[in-house]
Amino acid sequence: MVAAQNTAPVDEANPLVGTAPLDKPEWIGNAPPAGEPLYSGITSPGARLPHSAVEAAPVNLNVELSYPAGVATPYYYTNPTMIGFTGGGGPTYGARAQPILMPVVGDWTVPPAYTEAYYDKAQEKAAPGYYSAWLNTFKTKVELTATQSTALMRFTFPATERAHVILNLPGRGGSVEIVGDHVVRGIAAQHNDNDARDGRYFVAEFSKPFKSFGTFRKTPGAERGYGIGDKDVLPAARTIDGNFAGSYLDFTTGEGEAVLVKIAHGPSYEAAEQRLRSESPDWDFEGIHQKARAAWSTLLDRVQVSGGTAKQRMLFYSTLFQSFASPRLVARKGENFTDTNGQTQTAAYDRYGPVPFWDTGRNQIVLLELLEPEATVNIMRSELDMARERGFMNTSFHGDNAVFLYLGAMRRGIPFDYEAAYTFLRKNATDPAGPRAFLAEYDKQGWIADEIPAGNPSPPYAGGKAGAATTLEYAWDDAAMAEFAGKLGHSSDAAMFAKRAQNYRNVFDKTIGFVRGRTADGKWIAPFDPREPYYNFMMKEASGWSTLWLAPQDVAGLIGELGGRAKFNAKLDEFFTTPYNPKGICRDCTGVIGQYVQGNQPDQQAPYLYVWSGQPWKTQALTRRILRDLYGSDASGYGYPGMDDQGATSSWYALSALGFYTVDPSSDVYVLGSPLFDRSVLKMGNGKALEIVAKNNSADNLYIQSATLNGKPWTKAWFRHADIAQGASLVLTMGPKPNPAWGSAASDAPPSITRH
Repeated sequence: MVAAQNTAPVDEANPLVGTAPLDKPEWIGNAPPAGEPLYSGITSPGARLPHSAVEAAPVNLNVELSYPAGVATPYYYTNPTMIGFTGGGGPTYGARAQPILMPVVGDWTVPPAYTEAYYDKAQEKAAPGYYSAWLNTFKTKVELTATQSTALMRFTFPATERAHVILNLPGRGGSVEIVGDHVVRGIAAQHNDNDARDGRYFVAEFSKPFKSFGTFRKTPGAERGYGIGDKDVLPAARTIDGNFAGSYLDFTTGEGEAVLVKIAHGPSYEAAEQRLRSESPDWDFEGIHQKARAAWSTLLDRVQVSGGTAKQRMLFYSTLFQSFASPRLVARKGENFTDTNGQTQTAAYDRYGPVPFWDTGRNQIVLLELLEPEATVNIMRSELDMARERGFMNTSFHGDNAVFLYLGAMRRGIPFDYEAAYTFLRKNATDPAGPRAFLAEYDKQGWIADEIPAGNPSPPYAGGKAGAATTLEYAWDDAAMAEFAGKLGHSSDAAMFAKRAQNYRNVFDKTIGFVRGRTADGKWIAPFDPREPYYNFMMKEASGWSTLWLAPQDVAGLIGELGGRAKFNAKLDEFFTTPYNPKGICRDCTGVIGQYVQGNQPDQQAPYLYVWSGQPWKTQALTRRILRDLYGSDASGYGYPGMDDQGATSSWYALSALGFYTVDPSSDVYVLGSPLFDRSVLKMGNGKALEIVAKNNSADNLYIQSATLNGKPWTKAWFRHADIAQGASLVLTMGPKPNPAWGSAASDAPPSITRH
């Protein structure tokens, strides 16, 4: 029976999901190194709109001292004190946002010695478009909400003569100016690629006039300073510049009196002020909050689920919410923005920032193509225009995965000028001066060599070329390029890329059954232990075990390299059962099942590979296990198995909970797992719907016994986009034991570039 769904999806989502680490040793592995915290999802619980470059966010981690969590994240769930709140002005990860604002009652100190406040976890609340916390230390309530380009904060103080708001730029500094008795504005110092997507200029307007004010900064220069004289504090001054430049703003407040602050950024003061006028013209906190909630409701309502447990529904909608963290909207059509060359332009369409292709390019882009085809068009236009500005298409990390977005969108029927995109994608893939590092040797010999580190330091060795893994990445990219070229009529290019797509075989050592690094003379690197993870030596943030499965374009070919279906299945079984106990510590390698690492991208497709090798019931069991044990299984209920990387780990959960996954996002194939819910309805951007019904579904009945698609028997553990494009109903009958006869025939395996 299908259970009723009474709670709106927007009310199921909790943005705190992803901000905590796992806490059970059996799933953590050997991370973290001593003196460091375990990676959480490094998500933010702040208030934002879908894809917004602006987020009103809490900051409880002082990244000016260090950020030992991989990247500069503003929030780590278990930290007990708050140091401030931000409202935009940050790069990809929000701890570099500026300025930081902190409501204080009583004495305060000059950043980076931030005035901290204990906050009550029981009263902390996060919802799409809203965040609030109770600062016990100051008996002050903080509430945050946002529009697309502005942030609104509400500080509700106790009765006091000594209420303050401390506003400062972080370590890179800049200039701050107090204008009149209710405005502070400033310019953050330029900082290359870490500049804010929404502009270095900010304007912060207060609802209550300042009783008094002043400015401050850390001692000029990089000197540590100590005691009296380690800072400049200038009462009644209106301007200041330097490291941690800021202002203090004093108020007298009655019991429960609220002081509101609205903030906007832009490429100029005028642009920031225009955003405030157009999006936040008054002080209607509840109105803006409700508009933000409505924006999220519109998006999250496109997927309706029923059945499952309350926790599963909460995790599903929370991960779906986090999936839309990127790419970030830089400017609406008609707004000014700063392009990649530092020039101010007027957006001719909704302009987005870069897609993190190595991360979300593996799964989240498919969610975008399914749910937001119009936004996908603008994202593709943005990437194409950035390529025109820079000369090459954006890449991410060490792959060249932008082709996944364009080919995947083409296969899902999204109209675009794909020929124009192909020009730059081809240039990326063929020009040695482009972003594909080591392209010349890859093209010449068919693999990228690695150099053995001097002294053979123990893993995880951070230097090197990640030659084996990069070879695999480029071969995957080339397989997509071959398909893309063929569809556009470039037959000679298609043949060239198809040949290069087989290069993954050149780093597969058949004598040991693993992908392995090679030296420039072609010899296999020794010693070699596939259990050891490396950051850049042979592998990329992964072990030999994890990297082995990085050929999603040709799973059938990999099956052949490993000796056929039986041996492939035995290898996969060994992968998921061999205990994880390497000598080296890979900070990213958490959320482990055997050698499998859910907390990082290289092997996240591996649980689905049994569908190619005739044992789809193992995929069904594994995906249920991962969904159950590696998300929200910690004491807080918000834990992730590793960095979300702007929506990637979240998208894995969201897709897998629905019962399917995109092993190769450039393809039109969806591979079945085991749905958590009795019924799911995904409303696609073309107005059609995909319904997935799981009969007799439960925690024990996790195995697919049989299936129908649009009322007809379905024997494959996968389907194509064409099967659902005009709407479809997939009905799965579930049971407590595997049905080895369903989906296991060789003729029912998903496609690969190699067929057996």
